[in-house]
Amino acid sequence: MSALEQIRERTDLVPRVGIVLGSGLGAVADAVEDAVSFAYAELEGFPQGSVAGHARALHLGHLAGVPVAVFQGRAHLYEGVAAAELTVPIRTLRALGAEAVLLTNAAGSLVAEVTPGKLMALTDHINLMGTNPLMGPNDQAVGPRFVAMGATYDPDLRARLHAAADAEGITLADGVYLAVTGPAFETPAEIRAFRVLGADAVGMSTVPEAIVAAHCGLRVAAVSCITNLAEGMSDEVLSHEGTLAAAAVGAQDLARLIPRFLQELA
Repeated sequence: MSALEQIRERTDLVPRVGIVLGSGLGAVADAVEDAVSFAYAELEGFPQGSVAGHARALHLGHLAGVPVAVFQGRAHLYEGVAAAELTVPIRTLRALGAEAVLLTNAAGSLVAEVTPGKLMALTDHINLMGTNPLMGPNDQAVGPRFVAMGATYDPDLRARLHAAADAEGITLADGVYLAVTGPAFETPAEIRAFRVLGADAVGMSTVPEAIVAAHCGLRVAAVSCITNLAEGMSDEVLSHEGTLAAAAVGAQDLARLIPRFLQELA
């Protein structure tokens, strides 16, 4: 039985928007009303993941009056998960009837003015993960063999994110996200190279999901919660514990931004 069939056995809710919550950002899931919840472990094909700060559960319900599917946590390539496995949650979201997905993550900033605890809306990405979730046979019923990526991050959705941020008094930067495989943090030399390439933030997720979403016809918006200045930009010794602590600060703004964003869509 597919994950879609498993979900439909317990709820007929059609989510309008999917929301993927990154490291330390799971508090948003608590606000979902009348939620029907599934552990990833019980859903066929869902990659599990094992990183601290990821609860690994799907919640279907309403947030700010909008039907949503909230993915609390994600799997990562550095955990040994195959890129193709990362297609399952996003394609399940599309099969449930969703129109758009909001991806969130914890990321390091390459812009000195965008400091830990602040938020950044993504305008584009650079994929340096060395792989692509669409590799292998293509199912033409899902999406085209060669998908255009020029407008992956929907400008209208980003404008609505900014309108929501303004309404809540939240500073929201714009920037390009560069994805690496991890799990090691980047070196100072890599950060200098990434800045030359045009990156404004760096992280270890999101890009595979954005690619899969573009392939299957979902509109994409994405927000990074800045957890640190990138290596070489401060004296801080980077750690996952520090990432979670800083993400908790940004999560407070994100918890206000997401419902207002959904109201903008409604």
